Amino acid sequence: MDKFKSALGNVGVQVVIAMVVGTITGAMMGESASVFAPLGHLFINLIKMLVIPLIAIAIVAGAANLGGSSSAGKLGLATFGFFLGTSALAVALALAAGELFQPGAGVDLSSAEHLFSSELADKGHVPGFVETILGMIPVNVFQALNDANILQIMVFCLFLGVAISRQPAAQRQPLLSGLDTLVNAFIWMINVVMWLAPLGVFGLMADAVGTFGFAMLNLVMNLFVVYVMAILVFGFVVYPLLVKLLSSQSPWEFLSKMKKAQAVALSTSSSMATLPVTLEVVEEELKVSKPTAAFVLPLGATINMSGNAIYYGLVAVFFAQVFNVDLGLPAYLAIIFTSTLGAIGQAGVPGPSFLVVAVLLAAGIPIEGLPLLFALDRIFDMIRTALNITGDAACAVIVDQVSQPEQPVSGDLAK
Repeated sequence: MDKFKSALGNVGVQVVIAMVVGTITGAMMGESASVFAPLGHLFINLIKMLVIPLIAIAIVAGAANLGGSSSAGKLGLATFGFFLGTSALAVALALAAGELFQPGAGVDLSSAEHLFSSELADKGHVPGFVETILGMIPVNVFQALNDANILQIMVFCLFLGVAISRQPAAQRQPLLSGLDTLVNAFIWMINVVMWLAPLGVFGLMADAVGTFGFAMLNLVMNLFVVYVMAILVFGFVVYPLLVKLLSSQSPWEFLSKMKKAQAVALSTSSSMATLPVTLEVVEEELKVSKPTAAFVLPLGATINMSGNAIYYGLVAVFFAQVFNVDLGLPAYLAIIFTSTLGAIGQAGVPGPSFLVVAVLLAAGIPIEGLPLLFALDRIFDMIRTALNITGDAACAVIVDQVSQPEQPVSGDLAK
């Protein structure tokens, strides 16, 4: 009985219960379940209120501690290499699963032709390399903060953090202590907000299921089943295997401790909204150093989209099979390249992703049927977001050990 009460007192368990109750409520009430939507909006707004200032302060603090060590460059290279490598692997897995299980073979979308549209072609622009680099530099850092442009905020805060690390110890020490105090204050605020998480999750799930339901899934059920299978393989096999091979962390312990963050990711469909919870889990439970977590997790929430990569690859194969388009090696390479690099700079927020338009165009696949999936994007987004933040945490665990950072300047910001 005591264990049962203890479990019920755990926020993660409460969030899972709220998801189940919200799903049942939405299925029973239908569109009228939108009356609970304000509960979800309240929770999301409170999280968003904390995300940007937390990211800015945590990155400055992390860079200030890592900037003066020889491990900084190693950590950065390991992080980018992990994100790019796993994203490419995720697309490859999606293409293999699509060809193996043929989710689009024999699918008749004639009953959904009223949703078809050819007006999405102009949504398929993927910034080039130079455009991406220039877009990362904030002309006005306060405008970047106001617009919540995460990449620009990260570039400025990393630069500022390294600059602080180059100052004399007597001058930087008080500032680092102050940053540590601010980070701890934000963690306290996040813990307070998380008490509202079950109510917020209930409202989000009831609204999502009541508004969209599961009827539309019947048309793309094969795609959905293969998609979930690929997500599960990557989340429960690939990432744990990488954690086991490249770190001393137990993969079972890793998955167990990630349940809380995954539950929040499922309900919010946003890597950025989940970031405060991911930070707390990775630092407090997985024991990753704060400088490493502050560098890897905000970056991952912005550019590490392995769940999205699986979605793009499977959708491409699905529509190619529906419209009888033969995919050759050039098309497969185009899908992998566009899906992997196109995710850079994509905000980790919920909503229809138009990058899939670029993926289809790159492979010469018709895009008319995409609005059918956009109507279901919330359901797909929930699942891929949980995988995305799992990848962020796996990267933090691995690079924290691989990079072997030196003892930071401020003991307060270390483990």
